[in-house]
Amino acid sequence: MGVQALEHVTVRCSQLGRTRDFYVDLLGLTEGPRPAFPFGGYWLYLGGTAVVHLVDASDTAGAWGREQAPPVAEDGTEIGTGAFDHMAFRGDDFEAMRARVKEAGLTFKERIVPGGALKQLFVLDPEGVLVEINFRS
Repeated sequence: MGVQALEHVTVRCSQLGRTRDFYVDLLGLTEGPRPAFPFGGYWLYLGGTAVVHLVDASDTAGAWGREQAPPVAEDGTEIGTGAFDHMAFRGDDFEAMRARVKEAGLTFKERIVPGGALKQLFVLDPEGVLVEINFRS
């Protein structure tokens, strides 16, 4: 037996409010209930699931799910987040989302996957995390 579903991704935020606004105002996630953790953040929902957790980067204990700071290398850099590249969402209206991203003044890339059944938009959130939005025809 293996895993059953992806529960959420967590983004450490140096611009917590701005990043929350990106996911809520631009992408349409909703801010919802979050336990009273001893560190700042938001849980952002898609349907009934909190799919994106935002954590205040200035409070380093929160991102590790325990009450201690993450491991640090000799040069002072944090260890442990690996080579995470991007998160992807399914969208429902390519032209409308493209217009919203453009109106927000964000740089984005678009791609039509060979075969034409899938259009994609790629945009960086305020923390520099690549967000892919897929539109199937």
